Amino acid sequence: MLIDSHCHLDKLDLSPYQNDFSSFMQEAEANQIEHMLCISIDLEAYPAMCDLVAPYQNISLSVGVHPNVDEGQDPSAEELIALVDNKRVVAIGETGLDYFRSEGDLSWQHERFVNHIAASKATKKPLIIHTREAAADTLRILKEQGADEVGGVIHCFTEDWEFAQQAMDLNFYISFSGIVTFKNAKAIQEVAKKVPADRYLIETDSPYLAPVPFRGKSNYPIYVQHVAQYIADLRETDKDTIAQESNENFRRLFSV
Repeated sequence: MLIDSHCHLDKLDLSPYQNDFSSFMQEAEANQIEHMLCISIDLEAYPAMCDLVAPYQNISLSVGVHPNVDEGQDPSAEELIALVDNKRVVAIGETGLDYFRSEGDLSWQHERFVNHIAASKATKKPLIIHTREAAADTLRILKEQGADEVGGVIHCFTEDWEFAQQAMDLNFYISFSGIVTFKNAKAIQEVAKKVPADRYLIETDSPYLAPVPFRGKSNYPIYVQHVAQYIADLRETDKDTIAQESNENFRRLFSV
């Protein structure tokens, strides 16, 4: 049984399932997907996302606003804290910094990131961190704001071993997506080999970043098995071991 620790279920292309979410869920369960963490990226879509997954006890939620979202509500820490009242919410995010898709004065990203960290510390819910071309500032803000008090996960990891070590020193886990299966992802693959067995998760980030052999196509949580198998090969073990280790890590981190 596998856990997809980061997916956007409300963004999936359901056309292969006759646009029926319950049909998708049946296939996920048939493919031994034990649990999924459905990630919030904006608050406007958040109520509908909650309604979509409400019937399914094997789906948890996060609450947060993605660093690239520049329209809609930019929540205060207090507003995020209020949304954690939903018992299905196990994390704050995804949050962080992205200097690739946003340009100019990005002080607003920094402020949003700080608000999410404050909400995480107040609610004792771990953080889900997105970082792209902002490694130094991401680590600096996590340190300055005392994010190590709650920890969390660096999702869709795309950095090097030095960054991974610093993140783990701050009480963060490392999560590998389908990117680890890409031929040019040598630095990420090295991290996947080295990361301790009790400090990593696996994810799809679906519907984005489908792993090989589906690269370039729409991604689904069932493809997390390809991430697990690839990491198993890197670590010279079997997929069941990767499933067991990553599942235990997920449940420990998010208290699921």
